[in-house]
Amino acid sequence: MRWTSPEHSGNASAQVHGVVEMRTTWTFHSAGRLVFGTNAVLQLPQHLKELDAHRLLIVTDSTLVSAGVVQQVQGVLEENGITTEVFTEGCPEPPLDLAVTCAECARVAHSDMILGLGGGSNMDLAKITAVLLAHGGHPKDYLGDCVVPGPVFPLACVPTTAGTGSEVTAAAVLSDIERGIKVAVLSDFLRPILSVVDPLLTLSCPTHVTADSGIDALTHAIEAFTAVDNQHFPLPEGERSIYQGSFVLTDMTAGKAIELIGTYLKRAVSDGSDREAREGMALAALMAGLGFSNSGVAAVHALEYPVGSAVKTSHGRGNGILLPYVMEFNRHSNPTVFAKVCRLLGVFEEGMSEKEAAAESVRAVSQLKYDIGIPDRLRDVGVMEEQLATFAETAAGLTRILRVNTCAVEQSELLGILNSAW
Repeated sequence: MRWTSPEHSGNASAQVHGVVEMRTTWTFHSAGRLVFGTNAVLQLPQHLKELDAHRLLIVTDSTLVSAGVVQQVQGVLEENGITTEVFTEGCPEPPLDLAVTCAECARVAHSDMILGLGGGSNMDLAKITAVLLAHGGHPKDYLGDCVVPGPVFPLACVPTTAGTGSEVTAAAVLSDIERGIKVAVLSDFLRPILSVVDPLLTLSCPTHVTADSGIDALTHAIEAFTAVDNQHFPLPEGERSIYQGSFVLTDMTAGKAIELIGTYLKRAVSDGSDREAREGMALAALMAGLGFSNSGVAAVHALEYPVGSAVKTSHGRGNGILLPYVMEFNRHSNPTVFAKVCRLLGVFEEGMSEKEAAAESVRAVSQLKYDIGIPDRLRDVGVMEEQLATFAETAAGLTRILRVNTCAVEQSELLGILNSAW
């Protein structure tokens, strides 16, 4: 853990009756209720009834219908007296207007809860639908940090991939088709009141999705673990944010996620039927979600948003391509924390100096990328060199996440990272 004693932190503190009272504080948020484990989905009806939910709209996609996952969950619910309707129009990075359509379906069905079933896109769509059902309007009304005015319509999530951690996070990312960009709603009100994580539901996840979602979880974990310390988080006075920089609980959750991913991701990609690996990755994604949704994500995500919007690569794959290049930039400003990443990944060797271990953390992530089939460079997913300057300019404007980064980063430095990754 990166505890800095108050007397050495550089922050103002006062001694009151022998207790150090610090001016900086942190809060830790999660889903209202977390259920994790093999066959956990069988407990879903019990928890829903305890939450007084009896008519669900399941927000999902046609792929999961074809795979039989929707019918499996629907069967468990209806056998236990819970009525369901299914919205199957979910898609990667869903357009804003799709949430309007989904909300209308929930109204027609007289649903008393929304259940997001699938990967991050389906769960994010469910989150925005819950906002609209509670507060009306259009998704554009809620873009940004801490704009949602209050609690949302009752929301539960059941992930079928091990990556985004959306089942516990306070963010939802959709696409603004008119502007051709990804946009985000960030609010602690978006956290589901119930999240049920059953690793067996990820067994149907294809190899490339397992790889993309797994490297996404690693990105979340590393950005959370290496984030600027909470005591020095540069949030302007009067501004609100769901992100706070790193603190003891984000170190614990994100650190455990890094360790799990180093152990299980390659196995899960190599053999999708490896239940131990699937369980390890499901827990890793959950832990990474708990970590980054409190500390924040940083420069990798700032760069991926314009890249992913331009070339339509998956969010996880885009993050995975960029991750080691951003790590290489950041490690020089805090080799201590990146040396810890090296240890968590299980690649530290006796005799390594701190700087050597920090460099090894980057090499290990690059090797893991290669082992699971993530492309090495941006050019491999269709990025043109002449696009890089525009991407850097767009990323530089995303101050809400750039301030989470290990160190301050300027537009020219973002361009340098992109050039290295191209």
